[in-house]
Amino acid sequence: MGKTKRQRKNKKFRYNVNRKRVGKNRKNTGTAAVGVPIVKKAWEEHKSIKENLSNMGLSYDPNATLKIPTSKELLEPVFSEDKRENTSDIELLAPIKAHVAEELEAEAKAPRVKKFELPKGQVMYLSYLIDKYGDDFKAMARDSKNIYQETWKQIRSKIRTFQNIPSQWDAYLESRSDAQKT
Repeated sequence: MGKTKRQRKNKKFRYNVNRKRVGKNRKNTGTAAVGVPIVKKAWEEHKSIKENLSNMGLSYDPNATLKIPTSKELLEPVFSEDKRENTSDIELLAPIKAHVAEELEAEAKAPRVKKFELPKGQVMYLSYLIDKYGDDFKAMARDSKNIYQETWKQIRSKIRTFQNIPSQWDAYLESRSDAQKT
């Protein structure tokens, strides 16, 4: 008796799958897959992902945690008596490792250092324009080195961005003052 189409379909060899990489990924599951050091330290290997996250006070499925009411639920009265009774029966369990969620929240609220810098070629181009034209942005737009045909407003915004990056702007001012001394 012949096989069904579904059985034959599953037997096809998938050439585009790297079996060596798939095998390594299967071996390296667990804490190796967790990228956040705070969570990795509190992770327990013998528990499931869902259990680990709920113990830490984190959500496995945000759609289940923060339910968006349907239009039918929106039409129902919010403070009905039977709903009040149901909510009092539900006891919210405090997470065992609540410190993990607190540490993650503190890390998220911490101020970040801006690491934005313009490319070296763009800094050289903008410094050339500033040295040659000063504050005349319309003349900068007509310069022959303006190969991307940027408008004067685009050039002005790039120069303002350049001036708002202290490390690059200070280096430009130092090189300019050194050039004037000699």
